Amino acid sequence: MTTHRLQYKRALLWLGLWFLALTSHADTPQWIWHDNHGAKTAPGEVRYFRKEFNARSNVEKAILSCAADDHLEIYLNGKKVMDESGWAKAVSMDVTKDIHRGTNVLAIRGVNDTELAAVIVTLDLAFSKRSHETIITDTSWRSSATEEKNWTQRDFDTANWTPVVSLGNVGTKPWGDVFAAPQATPADQLTLLPGFKAELIHSAQPWEGSWVCMTIDPKGRLIISPQQGVKNLLRVTLSKQGRVEKIENIDLPVGSAMGLLYAFDSLYVNGQGPSGLGLYRLHYNHHLDKFDEVTLLKNIKDASGEHGSHAVVLGPDKHLYIVSGNFTKVPTDILPTSPHKNFAEDQLLPRAEDGNGFGVGIKPPGGFILRTDKDGKQWELYCAGMRNTYDFAFNPDGEMFGFDSDMEWDWGLPWYRPIRFCHLVSGGDYGFREGSGKWPKYYPDSLPSAVDVGIGSPTGLKFGTDSNFPEKYKTALYGLDWAYGRIFAVHFTPKGATYDATFDTFLKGKPLNLTDIEFGHDGAMYFITGGRGTQSGLYRVTYDGPKLPEENVPSHRELKAAEHARELRHKLEAFQGKQNPKTIKFAWPYLNSDDRFIRYAARIAIESQPVMQWQDRALSETRTNAGLTALLALARCGGKETQTPLLQALAKFPLDGLDESQKLAKLRVIELSFIRQGHPDADMTKFVMDKLDRHYPADDEWLNRELSELLIYLHAPDAVEKTLALLDKAPTQEEQIHYILHLRKLTNDWTLDQHEHYFNWFDHRDGRTNHPAAMLKWFADADRDYADGSSFPKYIANMRKDAIDSLTPDERTSLASVIAEKKPEEPKPTVAVRKFVRQWVMADLQPQLDQVTHGRSFARGKEVFTAAQCFQCHRFDNQGGAVGPELTAIASRFNHHDILESILEPSKVISEQYVNTTVFKKDGDDVTGRLLEENDQHLVLLTDPLKQTKVTVLKSDVQSRQISKVSPMPEGLMNNFTQDEILDLIAYLESGGKETAAAFEKK
Repeated sequence: MTTHRLQYKRALLWLGLWFLALTSHADTPQWIWHDNHGAKTAPGEVRYFRKEFNARSNVEKAILSCAADDHLEIYLNGKKVMDESGWAKAVSMDVTKDIHRGTNVLAIRGVNDTELAAVIVTLDLAFSKRSHETIITDTSWRSSATEEKNWTQRDFDTANWTPVVSLGNVGTKPWGDVFAAPQATPADQLTLLPGFKAELIHSAQPWEGSWVCMTIDPKGRLIISPQQGVKNLLRVTLSKQGRVEKIENIDLPVGSAMGLLYAFDSLYVNGQGPSGLGLYRLHYNHHLDKFDEVTLLKNIKDASGEHGSHAVVLGPDKHLYIVSGNFTKVPTDILPTSPHKNFAEDQLLPRAEDGNGFGVGIKPPGGFILRTDKDGKQWELYCAGMRNTYDFAFNPDGEMFGFDSDMEWDWGLPWYRPIRFCHLVSGGDYGFREGSGKWPKYYPDSLPSAVDVGIGSPTGLKFGTDSNFPEKYKTALYGLDWAYGRIFAVHFTPKGATYDATFDTFLKGKPLNLTDIEFGHDGAMYFITGGRGTQSGLYRVTYDGPKLPEENVPSHRELKAAEHARELRHKLEAFQGKQNPKTIKFAWPYLNSDDRFIRYAARIAIESQPVMQWQDRALSETRTNAGLTALLALARCGGKETQTPLLQALAKFPLDGLDESQKLAKLRVIELSFIRQGHPDADMTKFVMDKLDRHYPADDEWLNRELSELLIYLHAPDAVEKTLALLDKAPTQEEQIHYILHLRKLTNDWTLDQHEHYFNWFDHRDGRTNHPAAMLKWFADADRDYADGSSFPKYIANMRKDAIDSLTPDERTSLASVIAEKKPEEPKPTVAVRKFVRQWVMADLQPQLDQVTHGRSFARGKEVFTAAQCFQCHRFDNQGGAVGPELTAIASRFNHHDILESILEPSKVISEQYVNTTVFKKDGDDVTGRLLEENDQHLVLLTDPLKQTKVTVLKSDVQSRQISKVSPMPEGLMNNFTQDEILDLIAYLESGGKETAAAFEKK
């Protein structure tokens, strides 16, 4: 058996015993073509091929794999099953349903583009675990230069067809080993904490898709869902030793799931099904050991994509909990008794929309969690205000935790919030709002994170409760970061009604697109990789190190105190969303608690009762925490008539007598009163201004942020002067931009000198780019340099435009030289005009990818990136545009093959963040662009990202619309570059802009 045949056979093993016997087959698949009797193959040449074979018994699994130089169509028993192009890598699919017992016909229509032509095919048949057969292309096939009627059918006479010619076995140049087994990142390239060991136990085969979600059934089998392109779910049987014994399809029309749960003798699937997107229940038949019914429990609007509806988790109360991202709509039929309600934007000053249009027009509550019964009959909105939490988990105490995403396009802006682990509780609002509207964690009308992690893309989440790890890691929560290939272990310590937390990096690798995690019945950790078409792998992690000493274990007394605090919080949460005459008496004392989570739970319970029953008590409350919390509730729920007494009641709590958190709480109560109850009358405006102005500026950045907003809103006479002085002293870019943002729309309160002072910041800010130490550490932890987010330049440009638009005509005239647009210098060409080299395809460069890791040129890679105008659309090493993804850390997510494929075939996998929509109008016209905004009246599309051209289409004019399958990134960008230049470009991208990367070392 040849080496290539061995590799090929390994690639097509049906994971263990399914295809174990395949490696004993002696024949090798061959590249074949029609015998032209010495004549050269010509461009456009079409040839036909056939092979009959006998399936001696029923087929349990049939995998068809092929490659073509240049195109082929494959027919099984007259049915077209594949239509593929290219020879760089074989394409595979499951054709079990198309094989029948007895005689079958495999037929191929091959098309040539250039001088060389060939096709190669294998069909692996498994009749049982130990009985198999492989059909291959070889000289036993017959071919024809002419298409004849019924040539794909079984009863066709091939007497006038001729034997094919073989152009070489698999592995023959120039094609190479197209059947080489796909390989996920090897386990020996992963870094783990001491004592832990990782194994790669399966690399997904092409027909198994790119995996994004996983759960476990009562027999310890893993159920896995590909992201797209594969409809059926997979069920993976593991041996007692943690090896893959079998992978089988769940043969029901559901898939593309981002949420899976086995519970109540059912598999719950949050994904695609017969009735579209929604939550489905698949009934498990114990006798047949299969799922045999599909029931739709609920369609959820806008639930598709990476910001749609995600994980399904069984709660300790035996209810189902479902988390959705910020693009998902809250169902209209949630129960009025839901604990989370009364949410709003709650922005005092106009927020800035995302500069790239991401999330524009999307209203609160942001990402949310729904709760329902096992049959999906009644639905409640449990909590909200996350961005895009993908997964969540319950600890042994029955408490829920999520791992929320950041908005990486906001790096360097004052409202940026890092990825973070949150304790998710009933009625909780975690403060996510679109654009610049994200709430700081100190807002008392929200709840804070347990611990901030930094930058990344959170995916799967699971407590180690079912592991056989040492105690410290058995009690840890494991969170996966897709973007930077890390698993975090989060260690919680009970603190009152919530928890403190620390974390460490449990595992990391590159590339390692982590998507989901489970703990098997053997106590091992299992995690999968994949997403966006990348190679998937199934890994197993075990511990074989020494016994670890216990660290900082709370005392029994501390644990009991925390348990009682949580029990109290739960009692308060039981009153949320429902009117109950006992609520106010029970909950009111806890408004004064020193525990923020207790105060929050009590306030939500109070807000659920009619305002008239408690507003007088709120106004007369004298205890500081209780008074501020009660007045916060009144600001959120009370009418305009309560505003003056509310603001007067706040005077009982002068700022000088409060600690920092109480000061911030008082300022937030004032803001909420103005937001929800309206601008105060003249007398109250002066009253509030006089109280606040003497505290501005303060010695604390966060107090200054809130005071600046309030005094700008109230048009305090010296607000501009004081805020500009703070702008000059602010040590970080983030703090400076806070003042720039909130001054931008202020009118009438400026002198010309102050305006000039303000606009000068835009022209001189590049020299003032310090950042908070935590921000820089987050980047260092991800093994990359700091970079502003991709929306940063447009946010800044839009702030400047808003400020100019706020000027009077006379002010514009006087400030003409200051506000005049500064034309950038014409860029000097870095390379000469280039001639066409060739139309590169994957097959041309795939065999050379192993040369990317050594002997490359940094300077030439950067030159190619510049000459191909990549900087126009992509940020890299803190330079460039924002039309496409930020690329500095691309090597953390994609391997050589993925990077090359994204350059040469940009439309193959398109992230939903960059996908275009084509709107077909009733008058016959159509508009294509990125959908920026949608409401009941119109759509706004960005048709030219470089020029920021936007087109508004009235919904009444829309005939239909569809997602474009063509990437905004053009094809053919590499056609003017040589092979070595393209390899240098890949090395440059993988370096993250570091000239010291190993690929550039000279040997």
